Amino acid sequence: MKSKTLKIAFLTVLVITAVAAAGPKSPTVLPARHDSAPSVQNLSAWLEALAEMNPIDVHTHVFKEDPAFDGLLKNLKLRVLDICVIDDRDPFFKDLERQRNPTLNLVRSSSGRVAFCTTISPYDFEEPGFSQRVNRQLNQDFSAGAIAVKIYKTIGMEIRTKAGKYLMADDPVFEPIYKNIAARHRTIVAHLAEPTSCWQAPNPASPDYDYYKKHPEEYAYLHPEWPSKAAILAARDHVLATNPKLRVVGAHLGSMEVDVNEIAQRFDRYPNFAVDTAARIPYFMLQPSDKVREFLIKYQDRVLYGTDLGLMPEDKTAESLKEWISTYERDWKYFATDQTVEYNGHKVQGLRLPVSVLRKLYHDNAVRWIPGIAGGAHQSR
Repeated sequence: MKSKTLKIAFLTVLVITAVAAAGPKSPTVLPARHDSAPSVQNLSAWLEALAEMNPIDVHTHVFKEDPAFDGLLKNLKLRVLDICVIDDRDPFFKDLERQRNPTLNLVRSSSGRVAFCTTISPYDFEEPGFSQRVNRQLNQDFSAGAIAVKIYKTIGMEIRTKAGKYLMADDPVFEPIYKNIAARHRTIVAHLAEPTSCWQAPNPASPDYDYYKKHPEEYAYLHPEWPSKAAILAARDHVLATNPKLRVVGAHLGSMEVDVNEIAQRFDRYPNFAVDTAARIPYFMLQPSDKVREFLIKYQDRVLYGTDLGLMPEDKTAESLKEWISTYERDWKYFATDQTVEYNGHKVQGLRLPVSVLRKLYHDNAVRWIPGIAGGAHQSR
């Protein structure tokens, strides 16, 4: 059985390689989707091909141990970065300890297939000794195995000074923290700002329409007093410019999802900056395929695959894993084939990226930009 599976995977990769070498072809249409996703034990040929990449998903939120999830990791040869977040608007994410303990348990039980991304709480930033407290907590997490640090959109979009000014990512209070993270050779995963649609009137055609309908407290259009998206990204760019030794992965395409040219401009300007694709691949699909393909090939060392998939304590694991599997399959078809992929009624031809680019997107870039994610001890030089 194993020999047969490997043979199928090998032939699948050969097919993709041949397609990549050939000229443009007419798009083919995917078979109709079944109501139930394929089981973990019975992966489709496309997921078998994905597994041969030893994929790394650099953006997940998993806080539940379950043998079925462990099975998914093993069957897909998958590694994930498990990201903690502090957000006082969410009952679960208010408390870091509530996230840290299950994450560390997952790191141990998964034999390292789950990696730990810690975070900081910026809410007491005006209290004396803030940066020292944060660095103590970070260093403890680094000693426990954390390989990255999440900074979150509450910076720039929620937290204010006592005088009423919004806290931005380039506030001097964060500088000792950035220096410490860089000195310990960890990576920042920066979710700063939101999609452009967050500042625009409701548009049912937007990929994020349903999200902001459910979360009006995060919808900038309803909060005109919030800073502009441009101001939030300018503060992030200032951090990149003043901390050239700090590795930063911009979550969600760095909140520059509408136009890959905007991301390219930052790549050209800041060699310490990369982005992940988490929850923003539909925005690739809304742009011309040739343009996106050219961008991903030109900047093949700067884009990391991520999804924003989650598994929360209250979730039904089987239902959640259906979403994981269908997401991985859809994304692989989009990036690796020339088939027609449909997302929320929008049809787009797959990008048919070269195998060498796929390997960087799904594996190599994660290893380069987030050292320690492929297992082994992190070197704190």
